[in-house]
Amino acid sequence: MMLWMNGALLPADQARIDPRDRGFTLGDGLFETLVALDGHPIDLPQHLERLAHGAMVLELPLPVEATEIATAIGQVLEANGFSSGRAALRVTVSRGVGSRGLLMPLDPRPNIVITAGAFPPVPTHLDAATVPIRRNEGSPLSRIKSLNYLDNVLAQQQAQAAGAHEALMLNNRDRVAGFARGNLFALIGEKWVTPPLVDGVLDGITRARILKNGKKAGLDVSESTLERADLDTVSALFISNSLLGCVPIARLDGAEMRLDPQIIDQIGALLID
Repeated sequence: MMLWMNGALLPADQARIDPRDRGFTLGDGLFETLVALDGHPIDLPQHLERLAHGAMVLELPLPVEATEIATAIGQVLEANGFSSGRAALRVTVSRGVGSRGLLMPLDPRPNIVITAGAFPPVPTHLDAATVPIRRNEGSPLSRIKSLNYLDNVLAQQQAQAAGAHEALMLNNRDRVAGFARGNLFALIGEKWVTPPLVDGVLDGITRARILKNGKKAGLDVSESTLERADLDTVSALFISNSLLGCVPIARLDGAEMRLDPQIIDQIGALLID
């Protein structure tokens, strides 16, 4: 596999990161995952904007301009044979080497790595389980793609142990935050609802598209706080992210969810601009 690191395209086994890098020692950094189709990254401007916003929150200077990231992505896709078909991309930025302790280095030298891999198959539906791990809605990390993703990792492990594919996470106020791997959309009567960012929700790229296109289509689509009990009476439930698109949840905590083809087609149409 070929990757792009700090301005150079090189084989993955030749890439080197200093073990003192704060991304490794403290999870101090950011990442973005996105899809490429026939050599073209989907929603790249939105992903780069979110990366820049996360960098601002973390006071992390991005080491390259957005145009260089776009060029590097093209190089990585071509070098790995993804000029056609679908591929999964990841952009990772760490703060770089710093002295011992928590305080940020005065002269940070961030590292940036871009990789591409085979696009995973998208399932027709998924099962979910509510897990004990909570999203901390008071933390800025709940709304950015920080390298410190262990809450999500542990939540997903707990869901798997419960026989499910996805972890439904509540926040510290017992409100629905979303899934460990993506945002949540619920159809309640005729109204599409997704939890608001203040409830500890990542500002998902696919989430934003569904909200925008739903309103343009005249649907009742909004951000609204949800309690766990609200999900027991929904007409349909979906997970959304950049790799999956929008996939229906077939079971939540063992209870069957509605899988109406018309509803699935309706929300699927909102993914297309």
